[in-house]
Amino acid sequence: MAKRVLILATDGFEQSELLEPRKLLEAAGFETTLASPTPGTIRGWHDGDWGKPIKVDKDIEDVSADDFDALLLPGGQINPDILRMDDRVIELIEDFDSENKPIAAICHAPWLLIEADIVDGRTVTGWPSIHTDLENAGAEVVDQAVAIDGNLITSRKPEDIPAFAQALIDALEEAEEEDEDDAEEEDDDIEEL
Repeated sequence: MAKRVLILATDGFEQSELLEPRKLLEAAGFETTLASPTPGTIRGWHDGDWGKPIKVDKDIEDVSADDFDALLLPGGQINPDILRMDDRVIELIEDFDSENKPIAAICHAPWLLIEADIVDGRTVTGWPSIHTDLENAGAEVVDQAVAIDGNLITSRKPEDIPAFAQALIDALEEAEEEDEDDAEEEDDDIEEL
């Protein structure tokens, strides 16, 4: 069964930071679901103005970390600033983290990781204007295309998308291999009975 990635966004997401990783994930064989507290459609931000609307697949009330293998958080300044005020969003992020599932956040989206209180003592990156926020939350901040610390994958900007998406794909493929190994061990245990 294909690994499933939940994407959380609302109006004002950086268009490229949602659409491009989604396209790369789906090309690699993973399923994606866009959930939002905003029903119907949401609009991205593109080249300093509103971008095209995209269809929301599920209401945030109808998704759970149990149903997905990873979480993708696109940036943009408006999107994460709105989402970090939504308790349902923060609870979902906390659930993914407590289950040690990959959480990939780019640009301003690490604001959401701060709000979920999961960056303290961890190495992360993000858009330059949020570095102080990350440091104040106890994170070790680096300036590089991708920072990986346990299940957290963070990136700085749209130019980092190829490396960002690949890091998430690698984490999902590694999880698939672990699942296959676990299934083989279970089969071996059953045969011994």
